[in-house]
Amino acid sequence: MTTQTESPGNSIAAELLDGFREIVGDEGLLHNADELLVYECDGYIVEKKSPDVVVFPTTTEQVVAIVRLCNKFDVPFVPRGAGTSLSGGCLPVGGGVMITLTRMRQILEINLRDRYAVVEPGLVNVHLTQRLKDTSYHYAPDPSSQGACTIGGNVATNSGGPHTLKYGVTVNHVLGIEAVLPDGSVVELGGPAGAVGGYDLTGLFVGSEGTFGICTKVIVRLTRDPAAYRTLLGVFETVADATQAISGIIGAGIIPAALELMDQGIVGAIEEAYKFGFPLDAGAVLLMEVDGLEVAVDEEAERMVKICNEHGAREVRRATSEAERQLLWKCRKQAFGAVGRLSPSYCTQDGVVPRTRLPEILEFITATGQEHGIRIVNVFHAGDGNIHPILLFDERDQEQIDRVMKASDAILSKCLELGGSVTGEHGIGVEKIGFMDKMFTAEDLDVMADIRLVFNPDSRCSPAKMLPTAGACGMEHIERDHPGKQAAS
Repeated sequence: MTTQTESPGNSIAAELLDGFREIVGDEGLLHNADELLVYECDGYIVEKKSPDVVVFPTTTEQVVAIVRLCNKFDVPFVPRGAGTSLSGGCLPVGGGVMITLTRMRQILEINLRDRYAVVEPGLVNVHLTQRLKDTSYHYAPDPSSQGACTIGGNVATNSGGPHTLKYGVTVNHVLGIEAVLPDGSVVELGGPAGAVGGYDLTGLFVGSEGTFGICTKVIVRLTRDPAAYRTLLGVFETVADATQAISGIIGAGIIPAALELMDQGIVGAIEEAYKFGFPLDAGAVLLMEVDGLEVAVDEEAERMVKICNEHGAREVRRATSEAERQLLWKCRKQAFGAVGRLSPSYCTQDGVVPRTRLPEILEFITATGQEHGIRIVNVFHAGDGNIHPILLFDERDQEQIDRVMKASDAILSKCLELGGSVTGEHGIGVEKIGFMDKMFTAEDLDVMADIRLVFNPDSRCSPAKMLPTAGACGMEHIERDHPGKQAAS
């Protein structure tokens, strides 16, 4: 950021920086171009834009002060957690101020008797899991990025995870939220007892992708640990056989805690990284887990083994110890990190189809990769039809990027054609705005826009996100409508 005194815009920028320093100090502020590059994108690396300023509040009061300062100068702002989002949800489209919440990471309260915890939004998901170890309780939502993603980010996108099939997504485990609205006011939605009457505003806020305001505290539900687990690994010659087994398991009335499919490409990367002993010649492996009472899990596990064998499983392995079970889950949850062994860059898609259409969408993904000359590997939440095809490319080659985007659009369009959705847990962000009017009617979108205007009437918070008619966005809007009132150059 330059501060040439002859520029009115730069005078405003200097005044803004001074205001932020008063709120968070020099150690809570970034504004040099080389520092801002770190924040130019989230996990969706295709679109990039650096913010003009990054601030790191540590309290709700500091968030309020930052938002009010942004409002004073009509500057847009966007909240950010760990940046593991995969849809450009925290991209500062037109520049402006990025409010990064990773220093608000305290566990404020754990109440085992009433089964809830109060945490700050920057708390890494797995840190709550670790804190609850040996208490007989856990926080159920466990995204694959659990080791890095934050609870606040999970709230923003209504994250899922491998255990979504049985336990539900983030919204099913959030009892209440404290949030700073875009006008700087603080609201409390829900509470330790959850929604106690009236509209479920907590449920409305979860999944709003930062377009309603900034979450500063979360009250989460704690779930009792199951008495027993049985974790299995089915090995199949083809992806088609594995998907048929998935339909068979669900059709038999079994609700596994998790049902995850990984194809040959991703298995190879995982095996190279972790040396678990996966068969490299298998077309797919299916990670299955049932949990519950000790007297029930063996029977369910046996039924799943039988169904897998009926659908062509080469073998079904069992985790014989807790250490082996944890290693299996480590392999699955760190699969995306292992993809770095296959390609310098990748784009992870997030579609949903009915479970019975899994063979069809996977066949289409294979054909689409061939058509566009893109290698695609797959790892996904098979139990609820949430697919995650991973498109491999080199972001230094614009022609490859173009092919990846065309292939991605084709895959997501096919998900809609098959009766599904273009997102199961990653959100819309900036990546999928173009699909919103394909999924929803104009009336639907008008209602969504009206609801957002109740919370965010000036569209100053997370502008140009989620809805195709997001209105003016970013510094371009400010410079056009308020000459000389630009936060940075």
